[in-house]
Amino acid sequence: MRSQAHGEVLTAISDGLVGLLREFYGRGPTRAKSYYEDDLVVCVLRGGFLRVEQTLLEGGRGPAVIGQRMEFQELMRERFEAVIEDATGRRVIGFMSGNEQDPDMMCEVFILGPTDLVDPHEIPSSGPAPLAA
Repeated sequence: MRSQAHGEVLTAISDGLVGLLREFYGRGPTRAKSYYEDDLVVCVLRGGFLRVEQTLLEGGRGPAVIGQRMEFQELMRERFEAVIEDATGRRVIGFMSGNEQDPDMMCEVFILGPTDLVDPHEIPSSGPAPLAA
């Protein structure tokens, strides 16, 4: 039973993040795979560069594309976190994002609370309240 429920959580994470990117970029990644173990959620997304971004990459402007994507991902932080919190029923206490040009990949990493990695006094009090497990 756990594997079916776990699989549903992973699907909700992948589908939710792809849906957000599709909504805000106008197109979404073509592939996604999520991992959830203990206090860690990772989602790897493929095929999301827009045509204009691909043109910039081919023209040697990779750092500008990656910089813009990092700004966008930080702006989307609350929306990304909401997808994870809805799927897992746990509060996101850390978010990190990365992009790779070749091959075209995005990686979203979330740390969930409570966790023994972070002392309770280190967790910001702002943001959504912890969700019931």
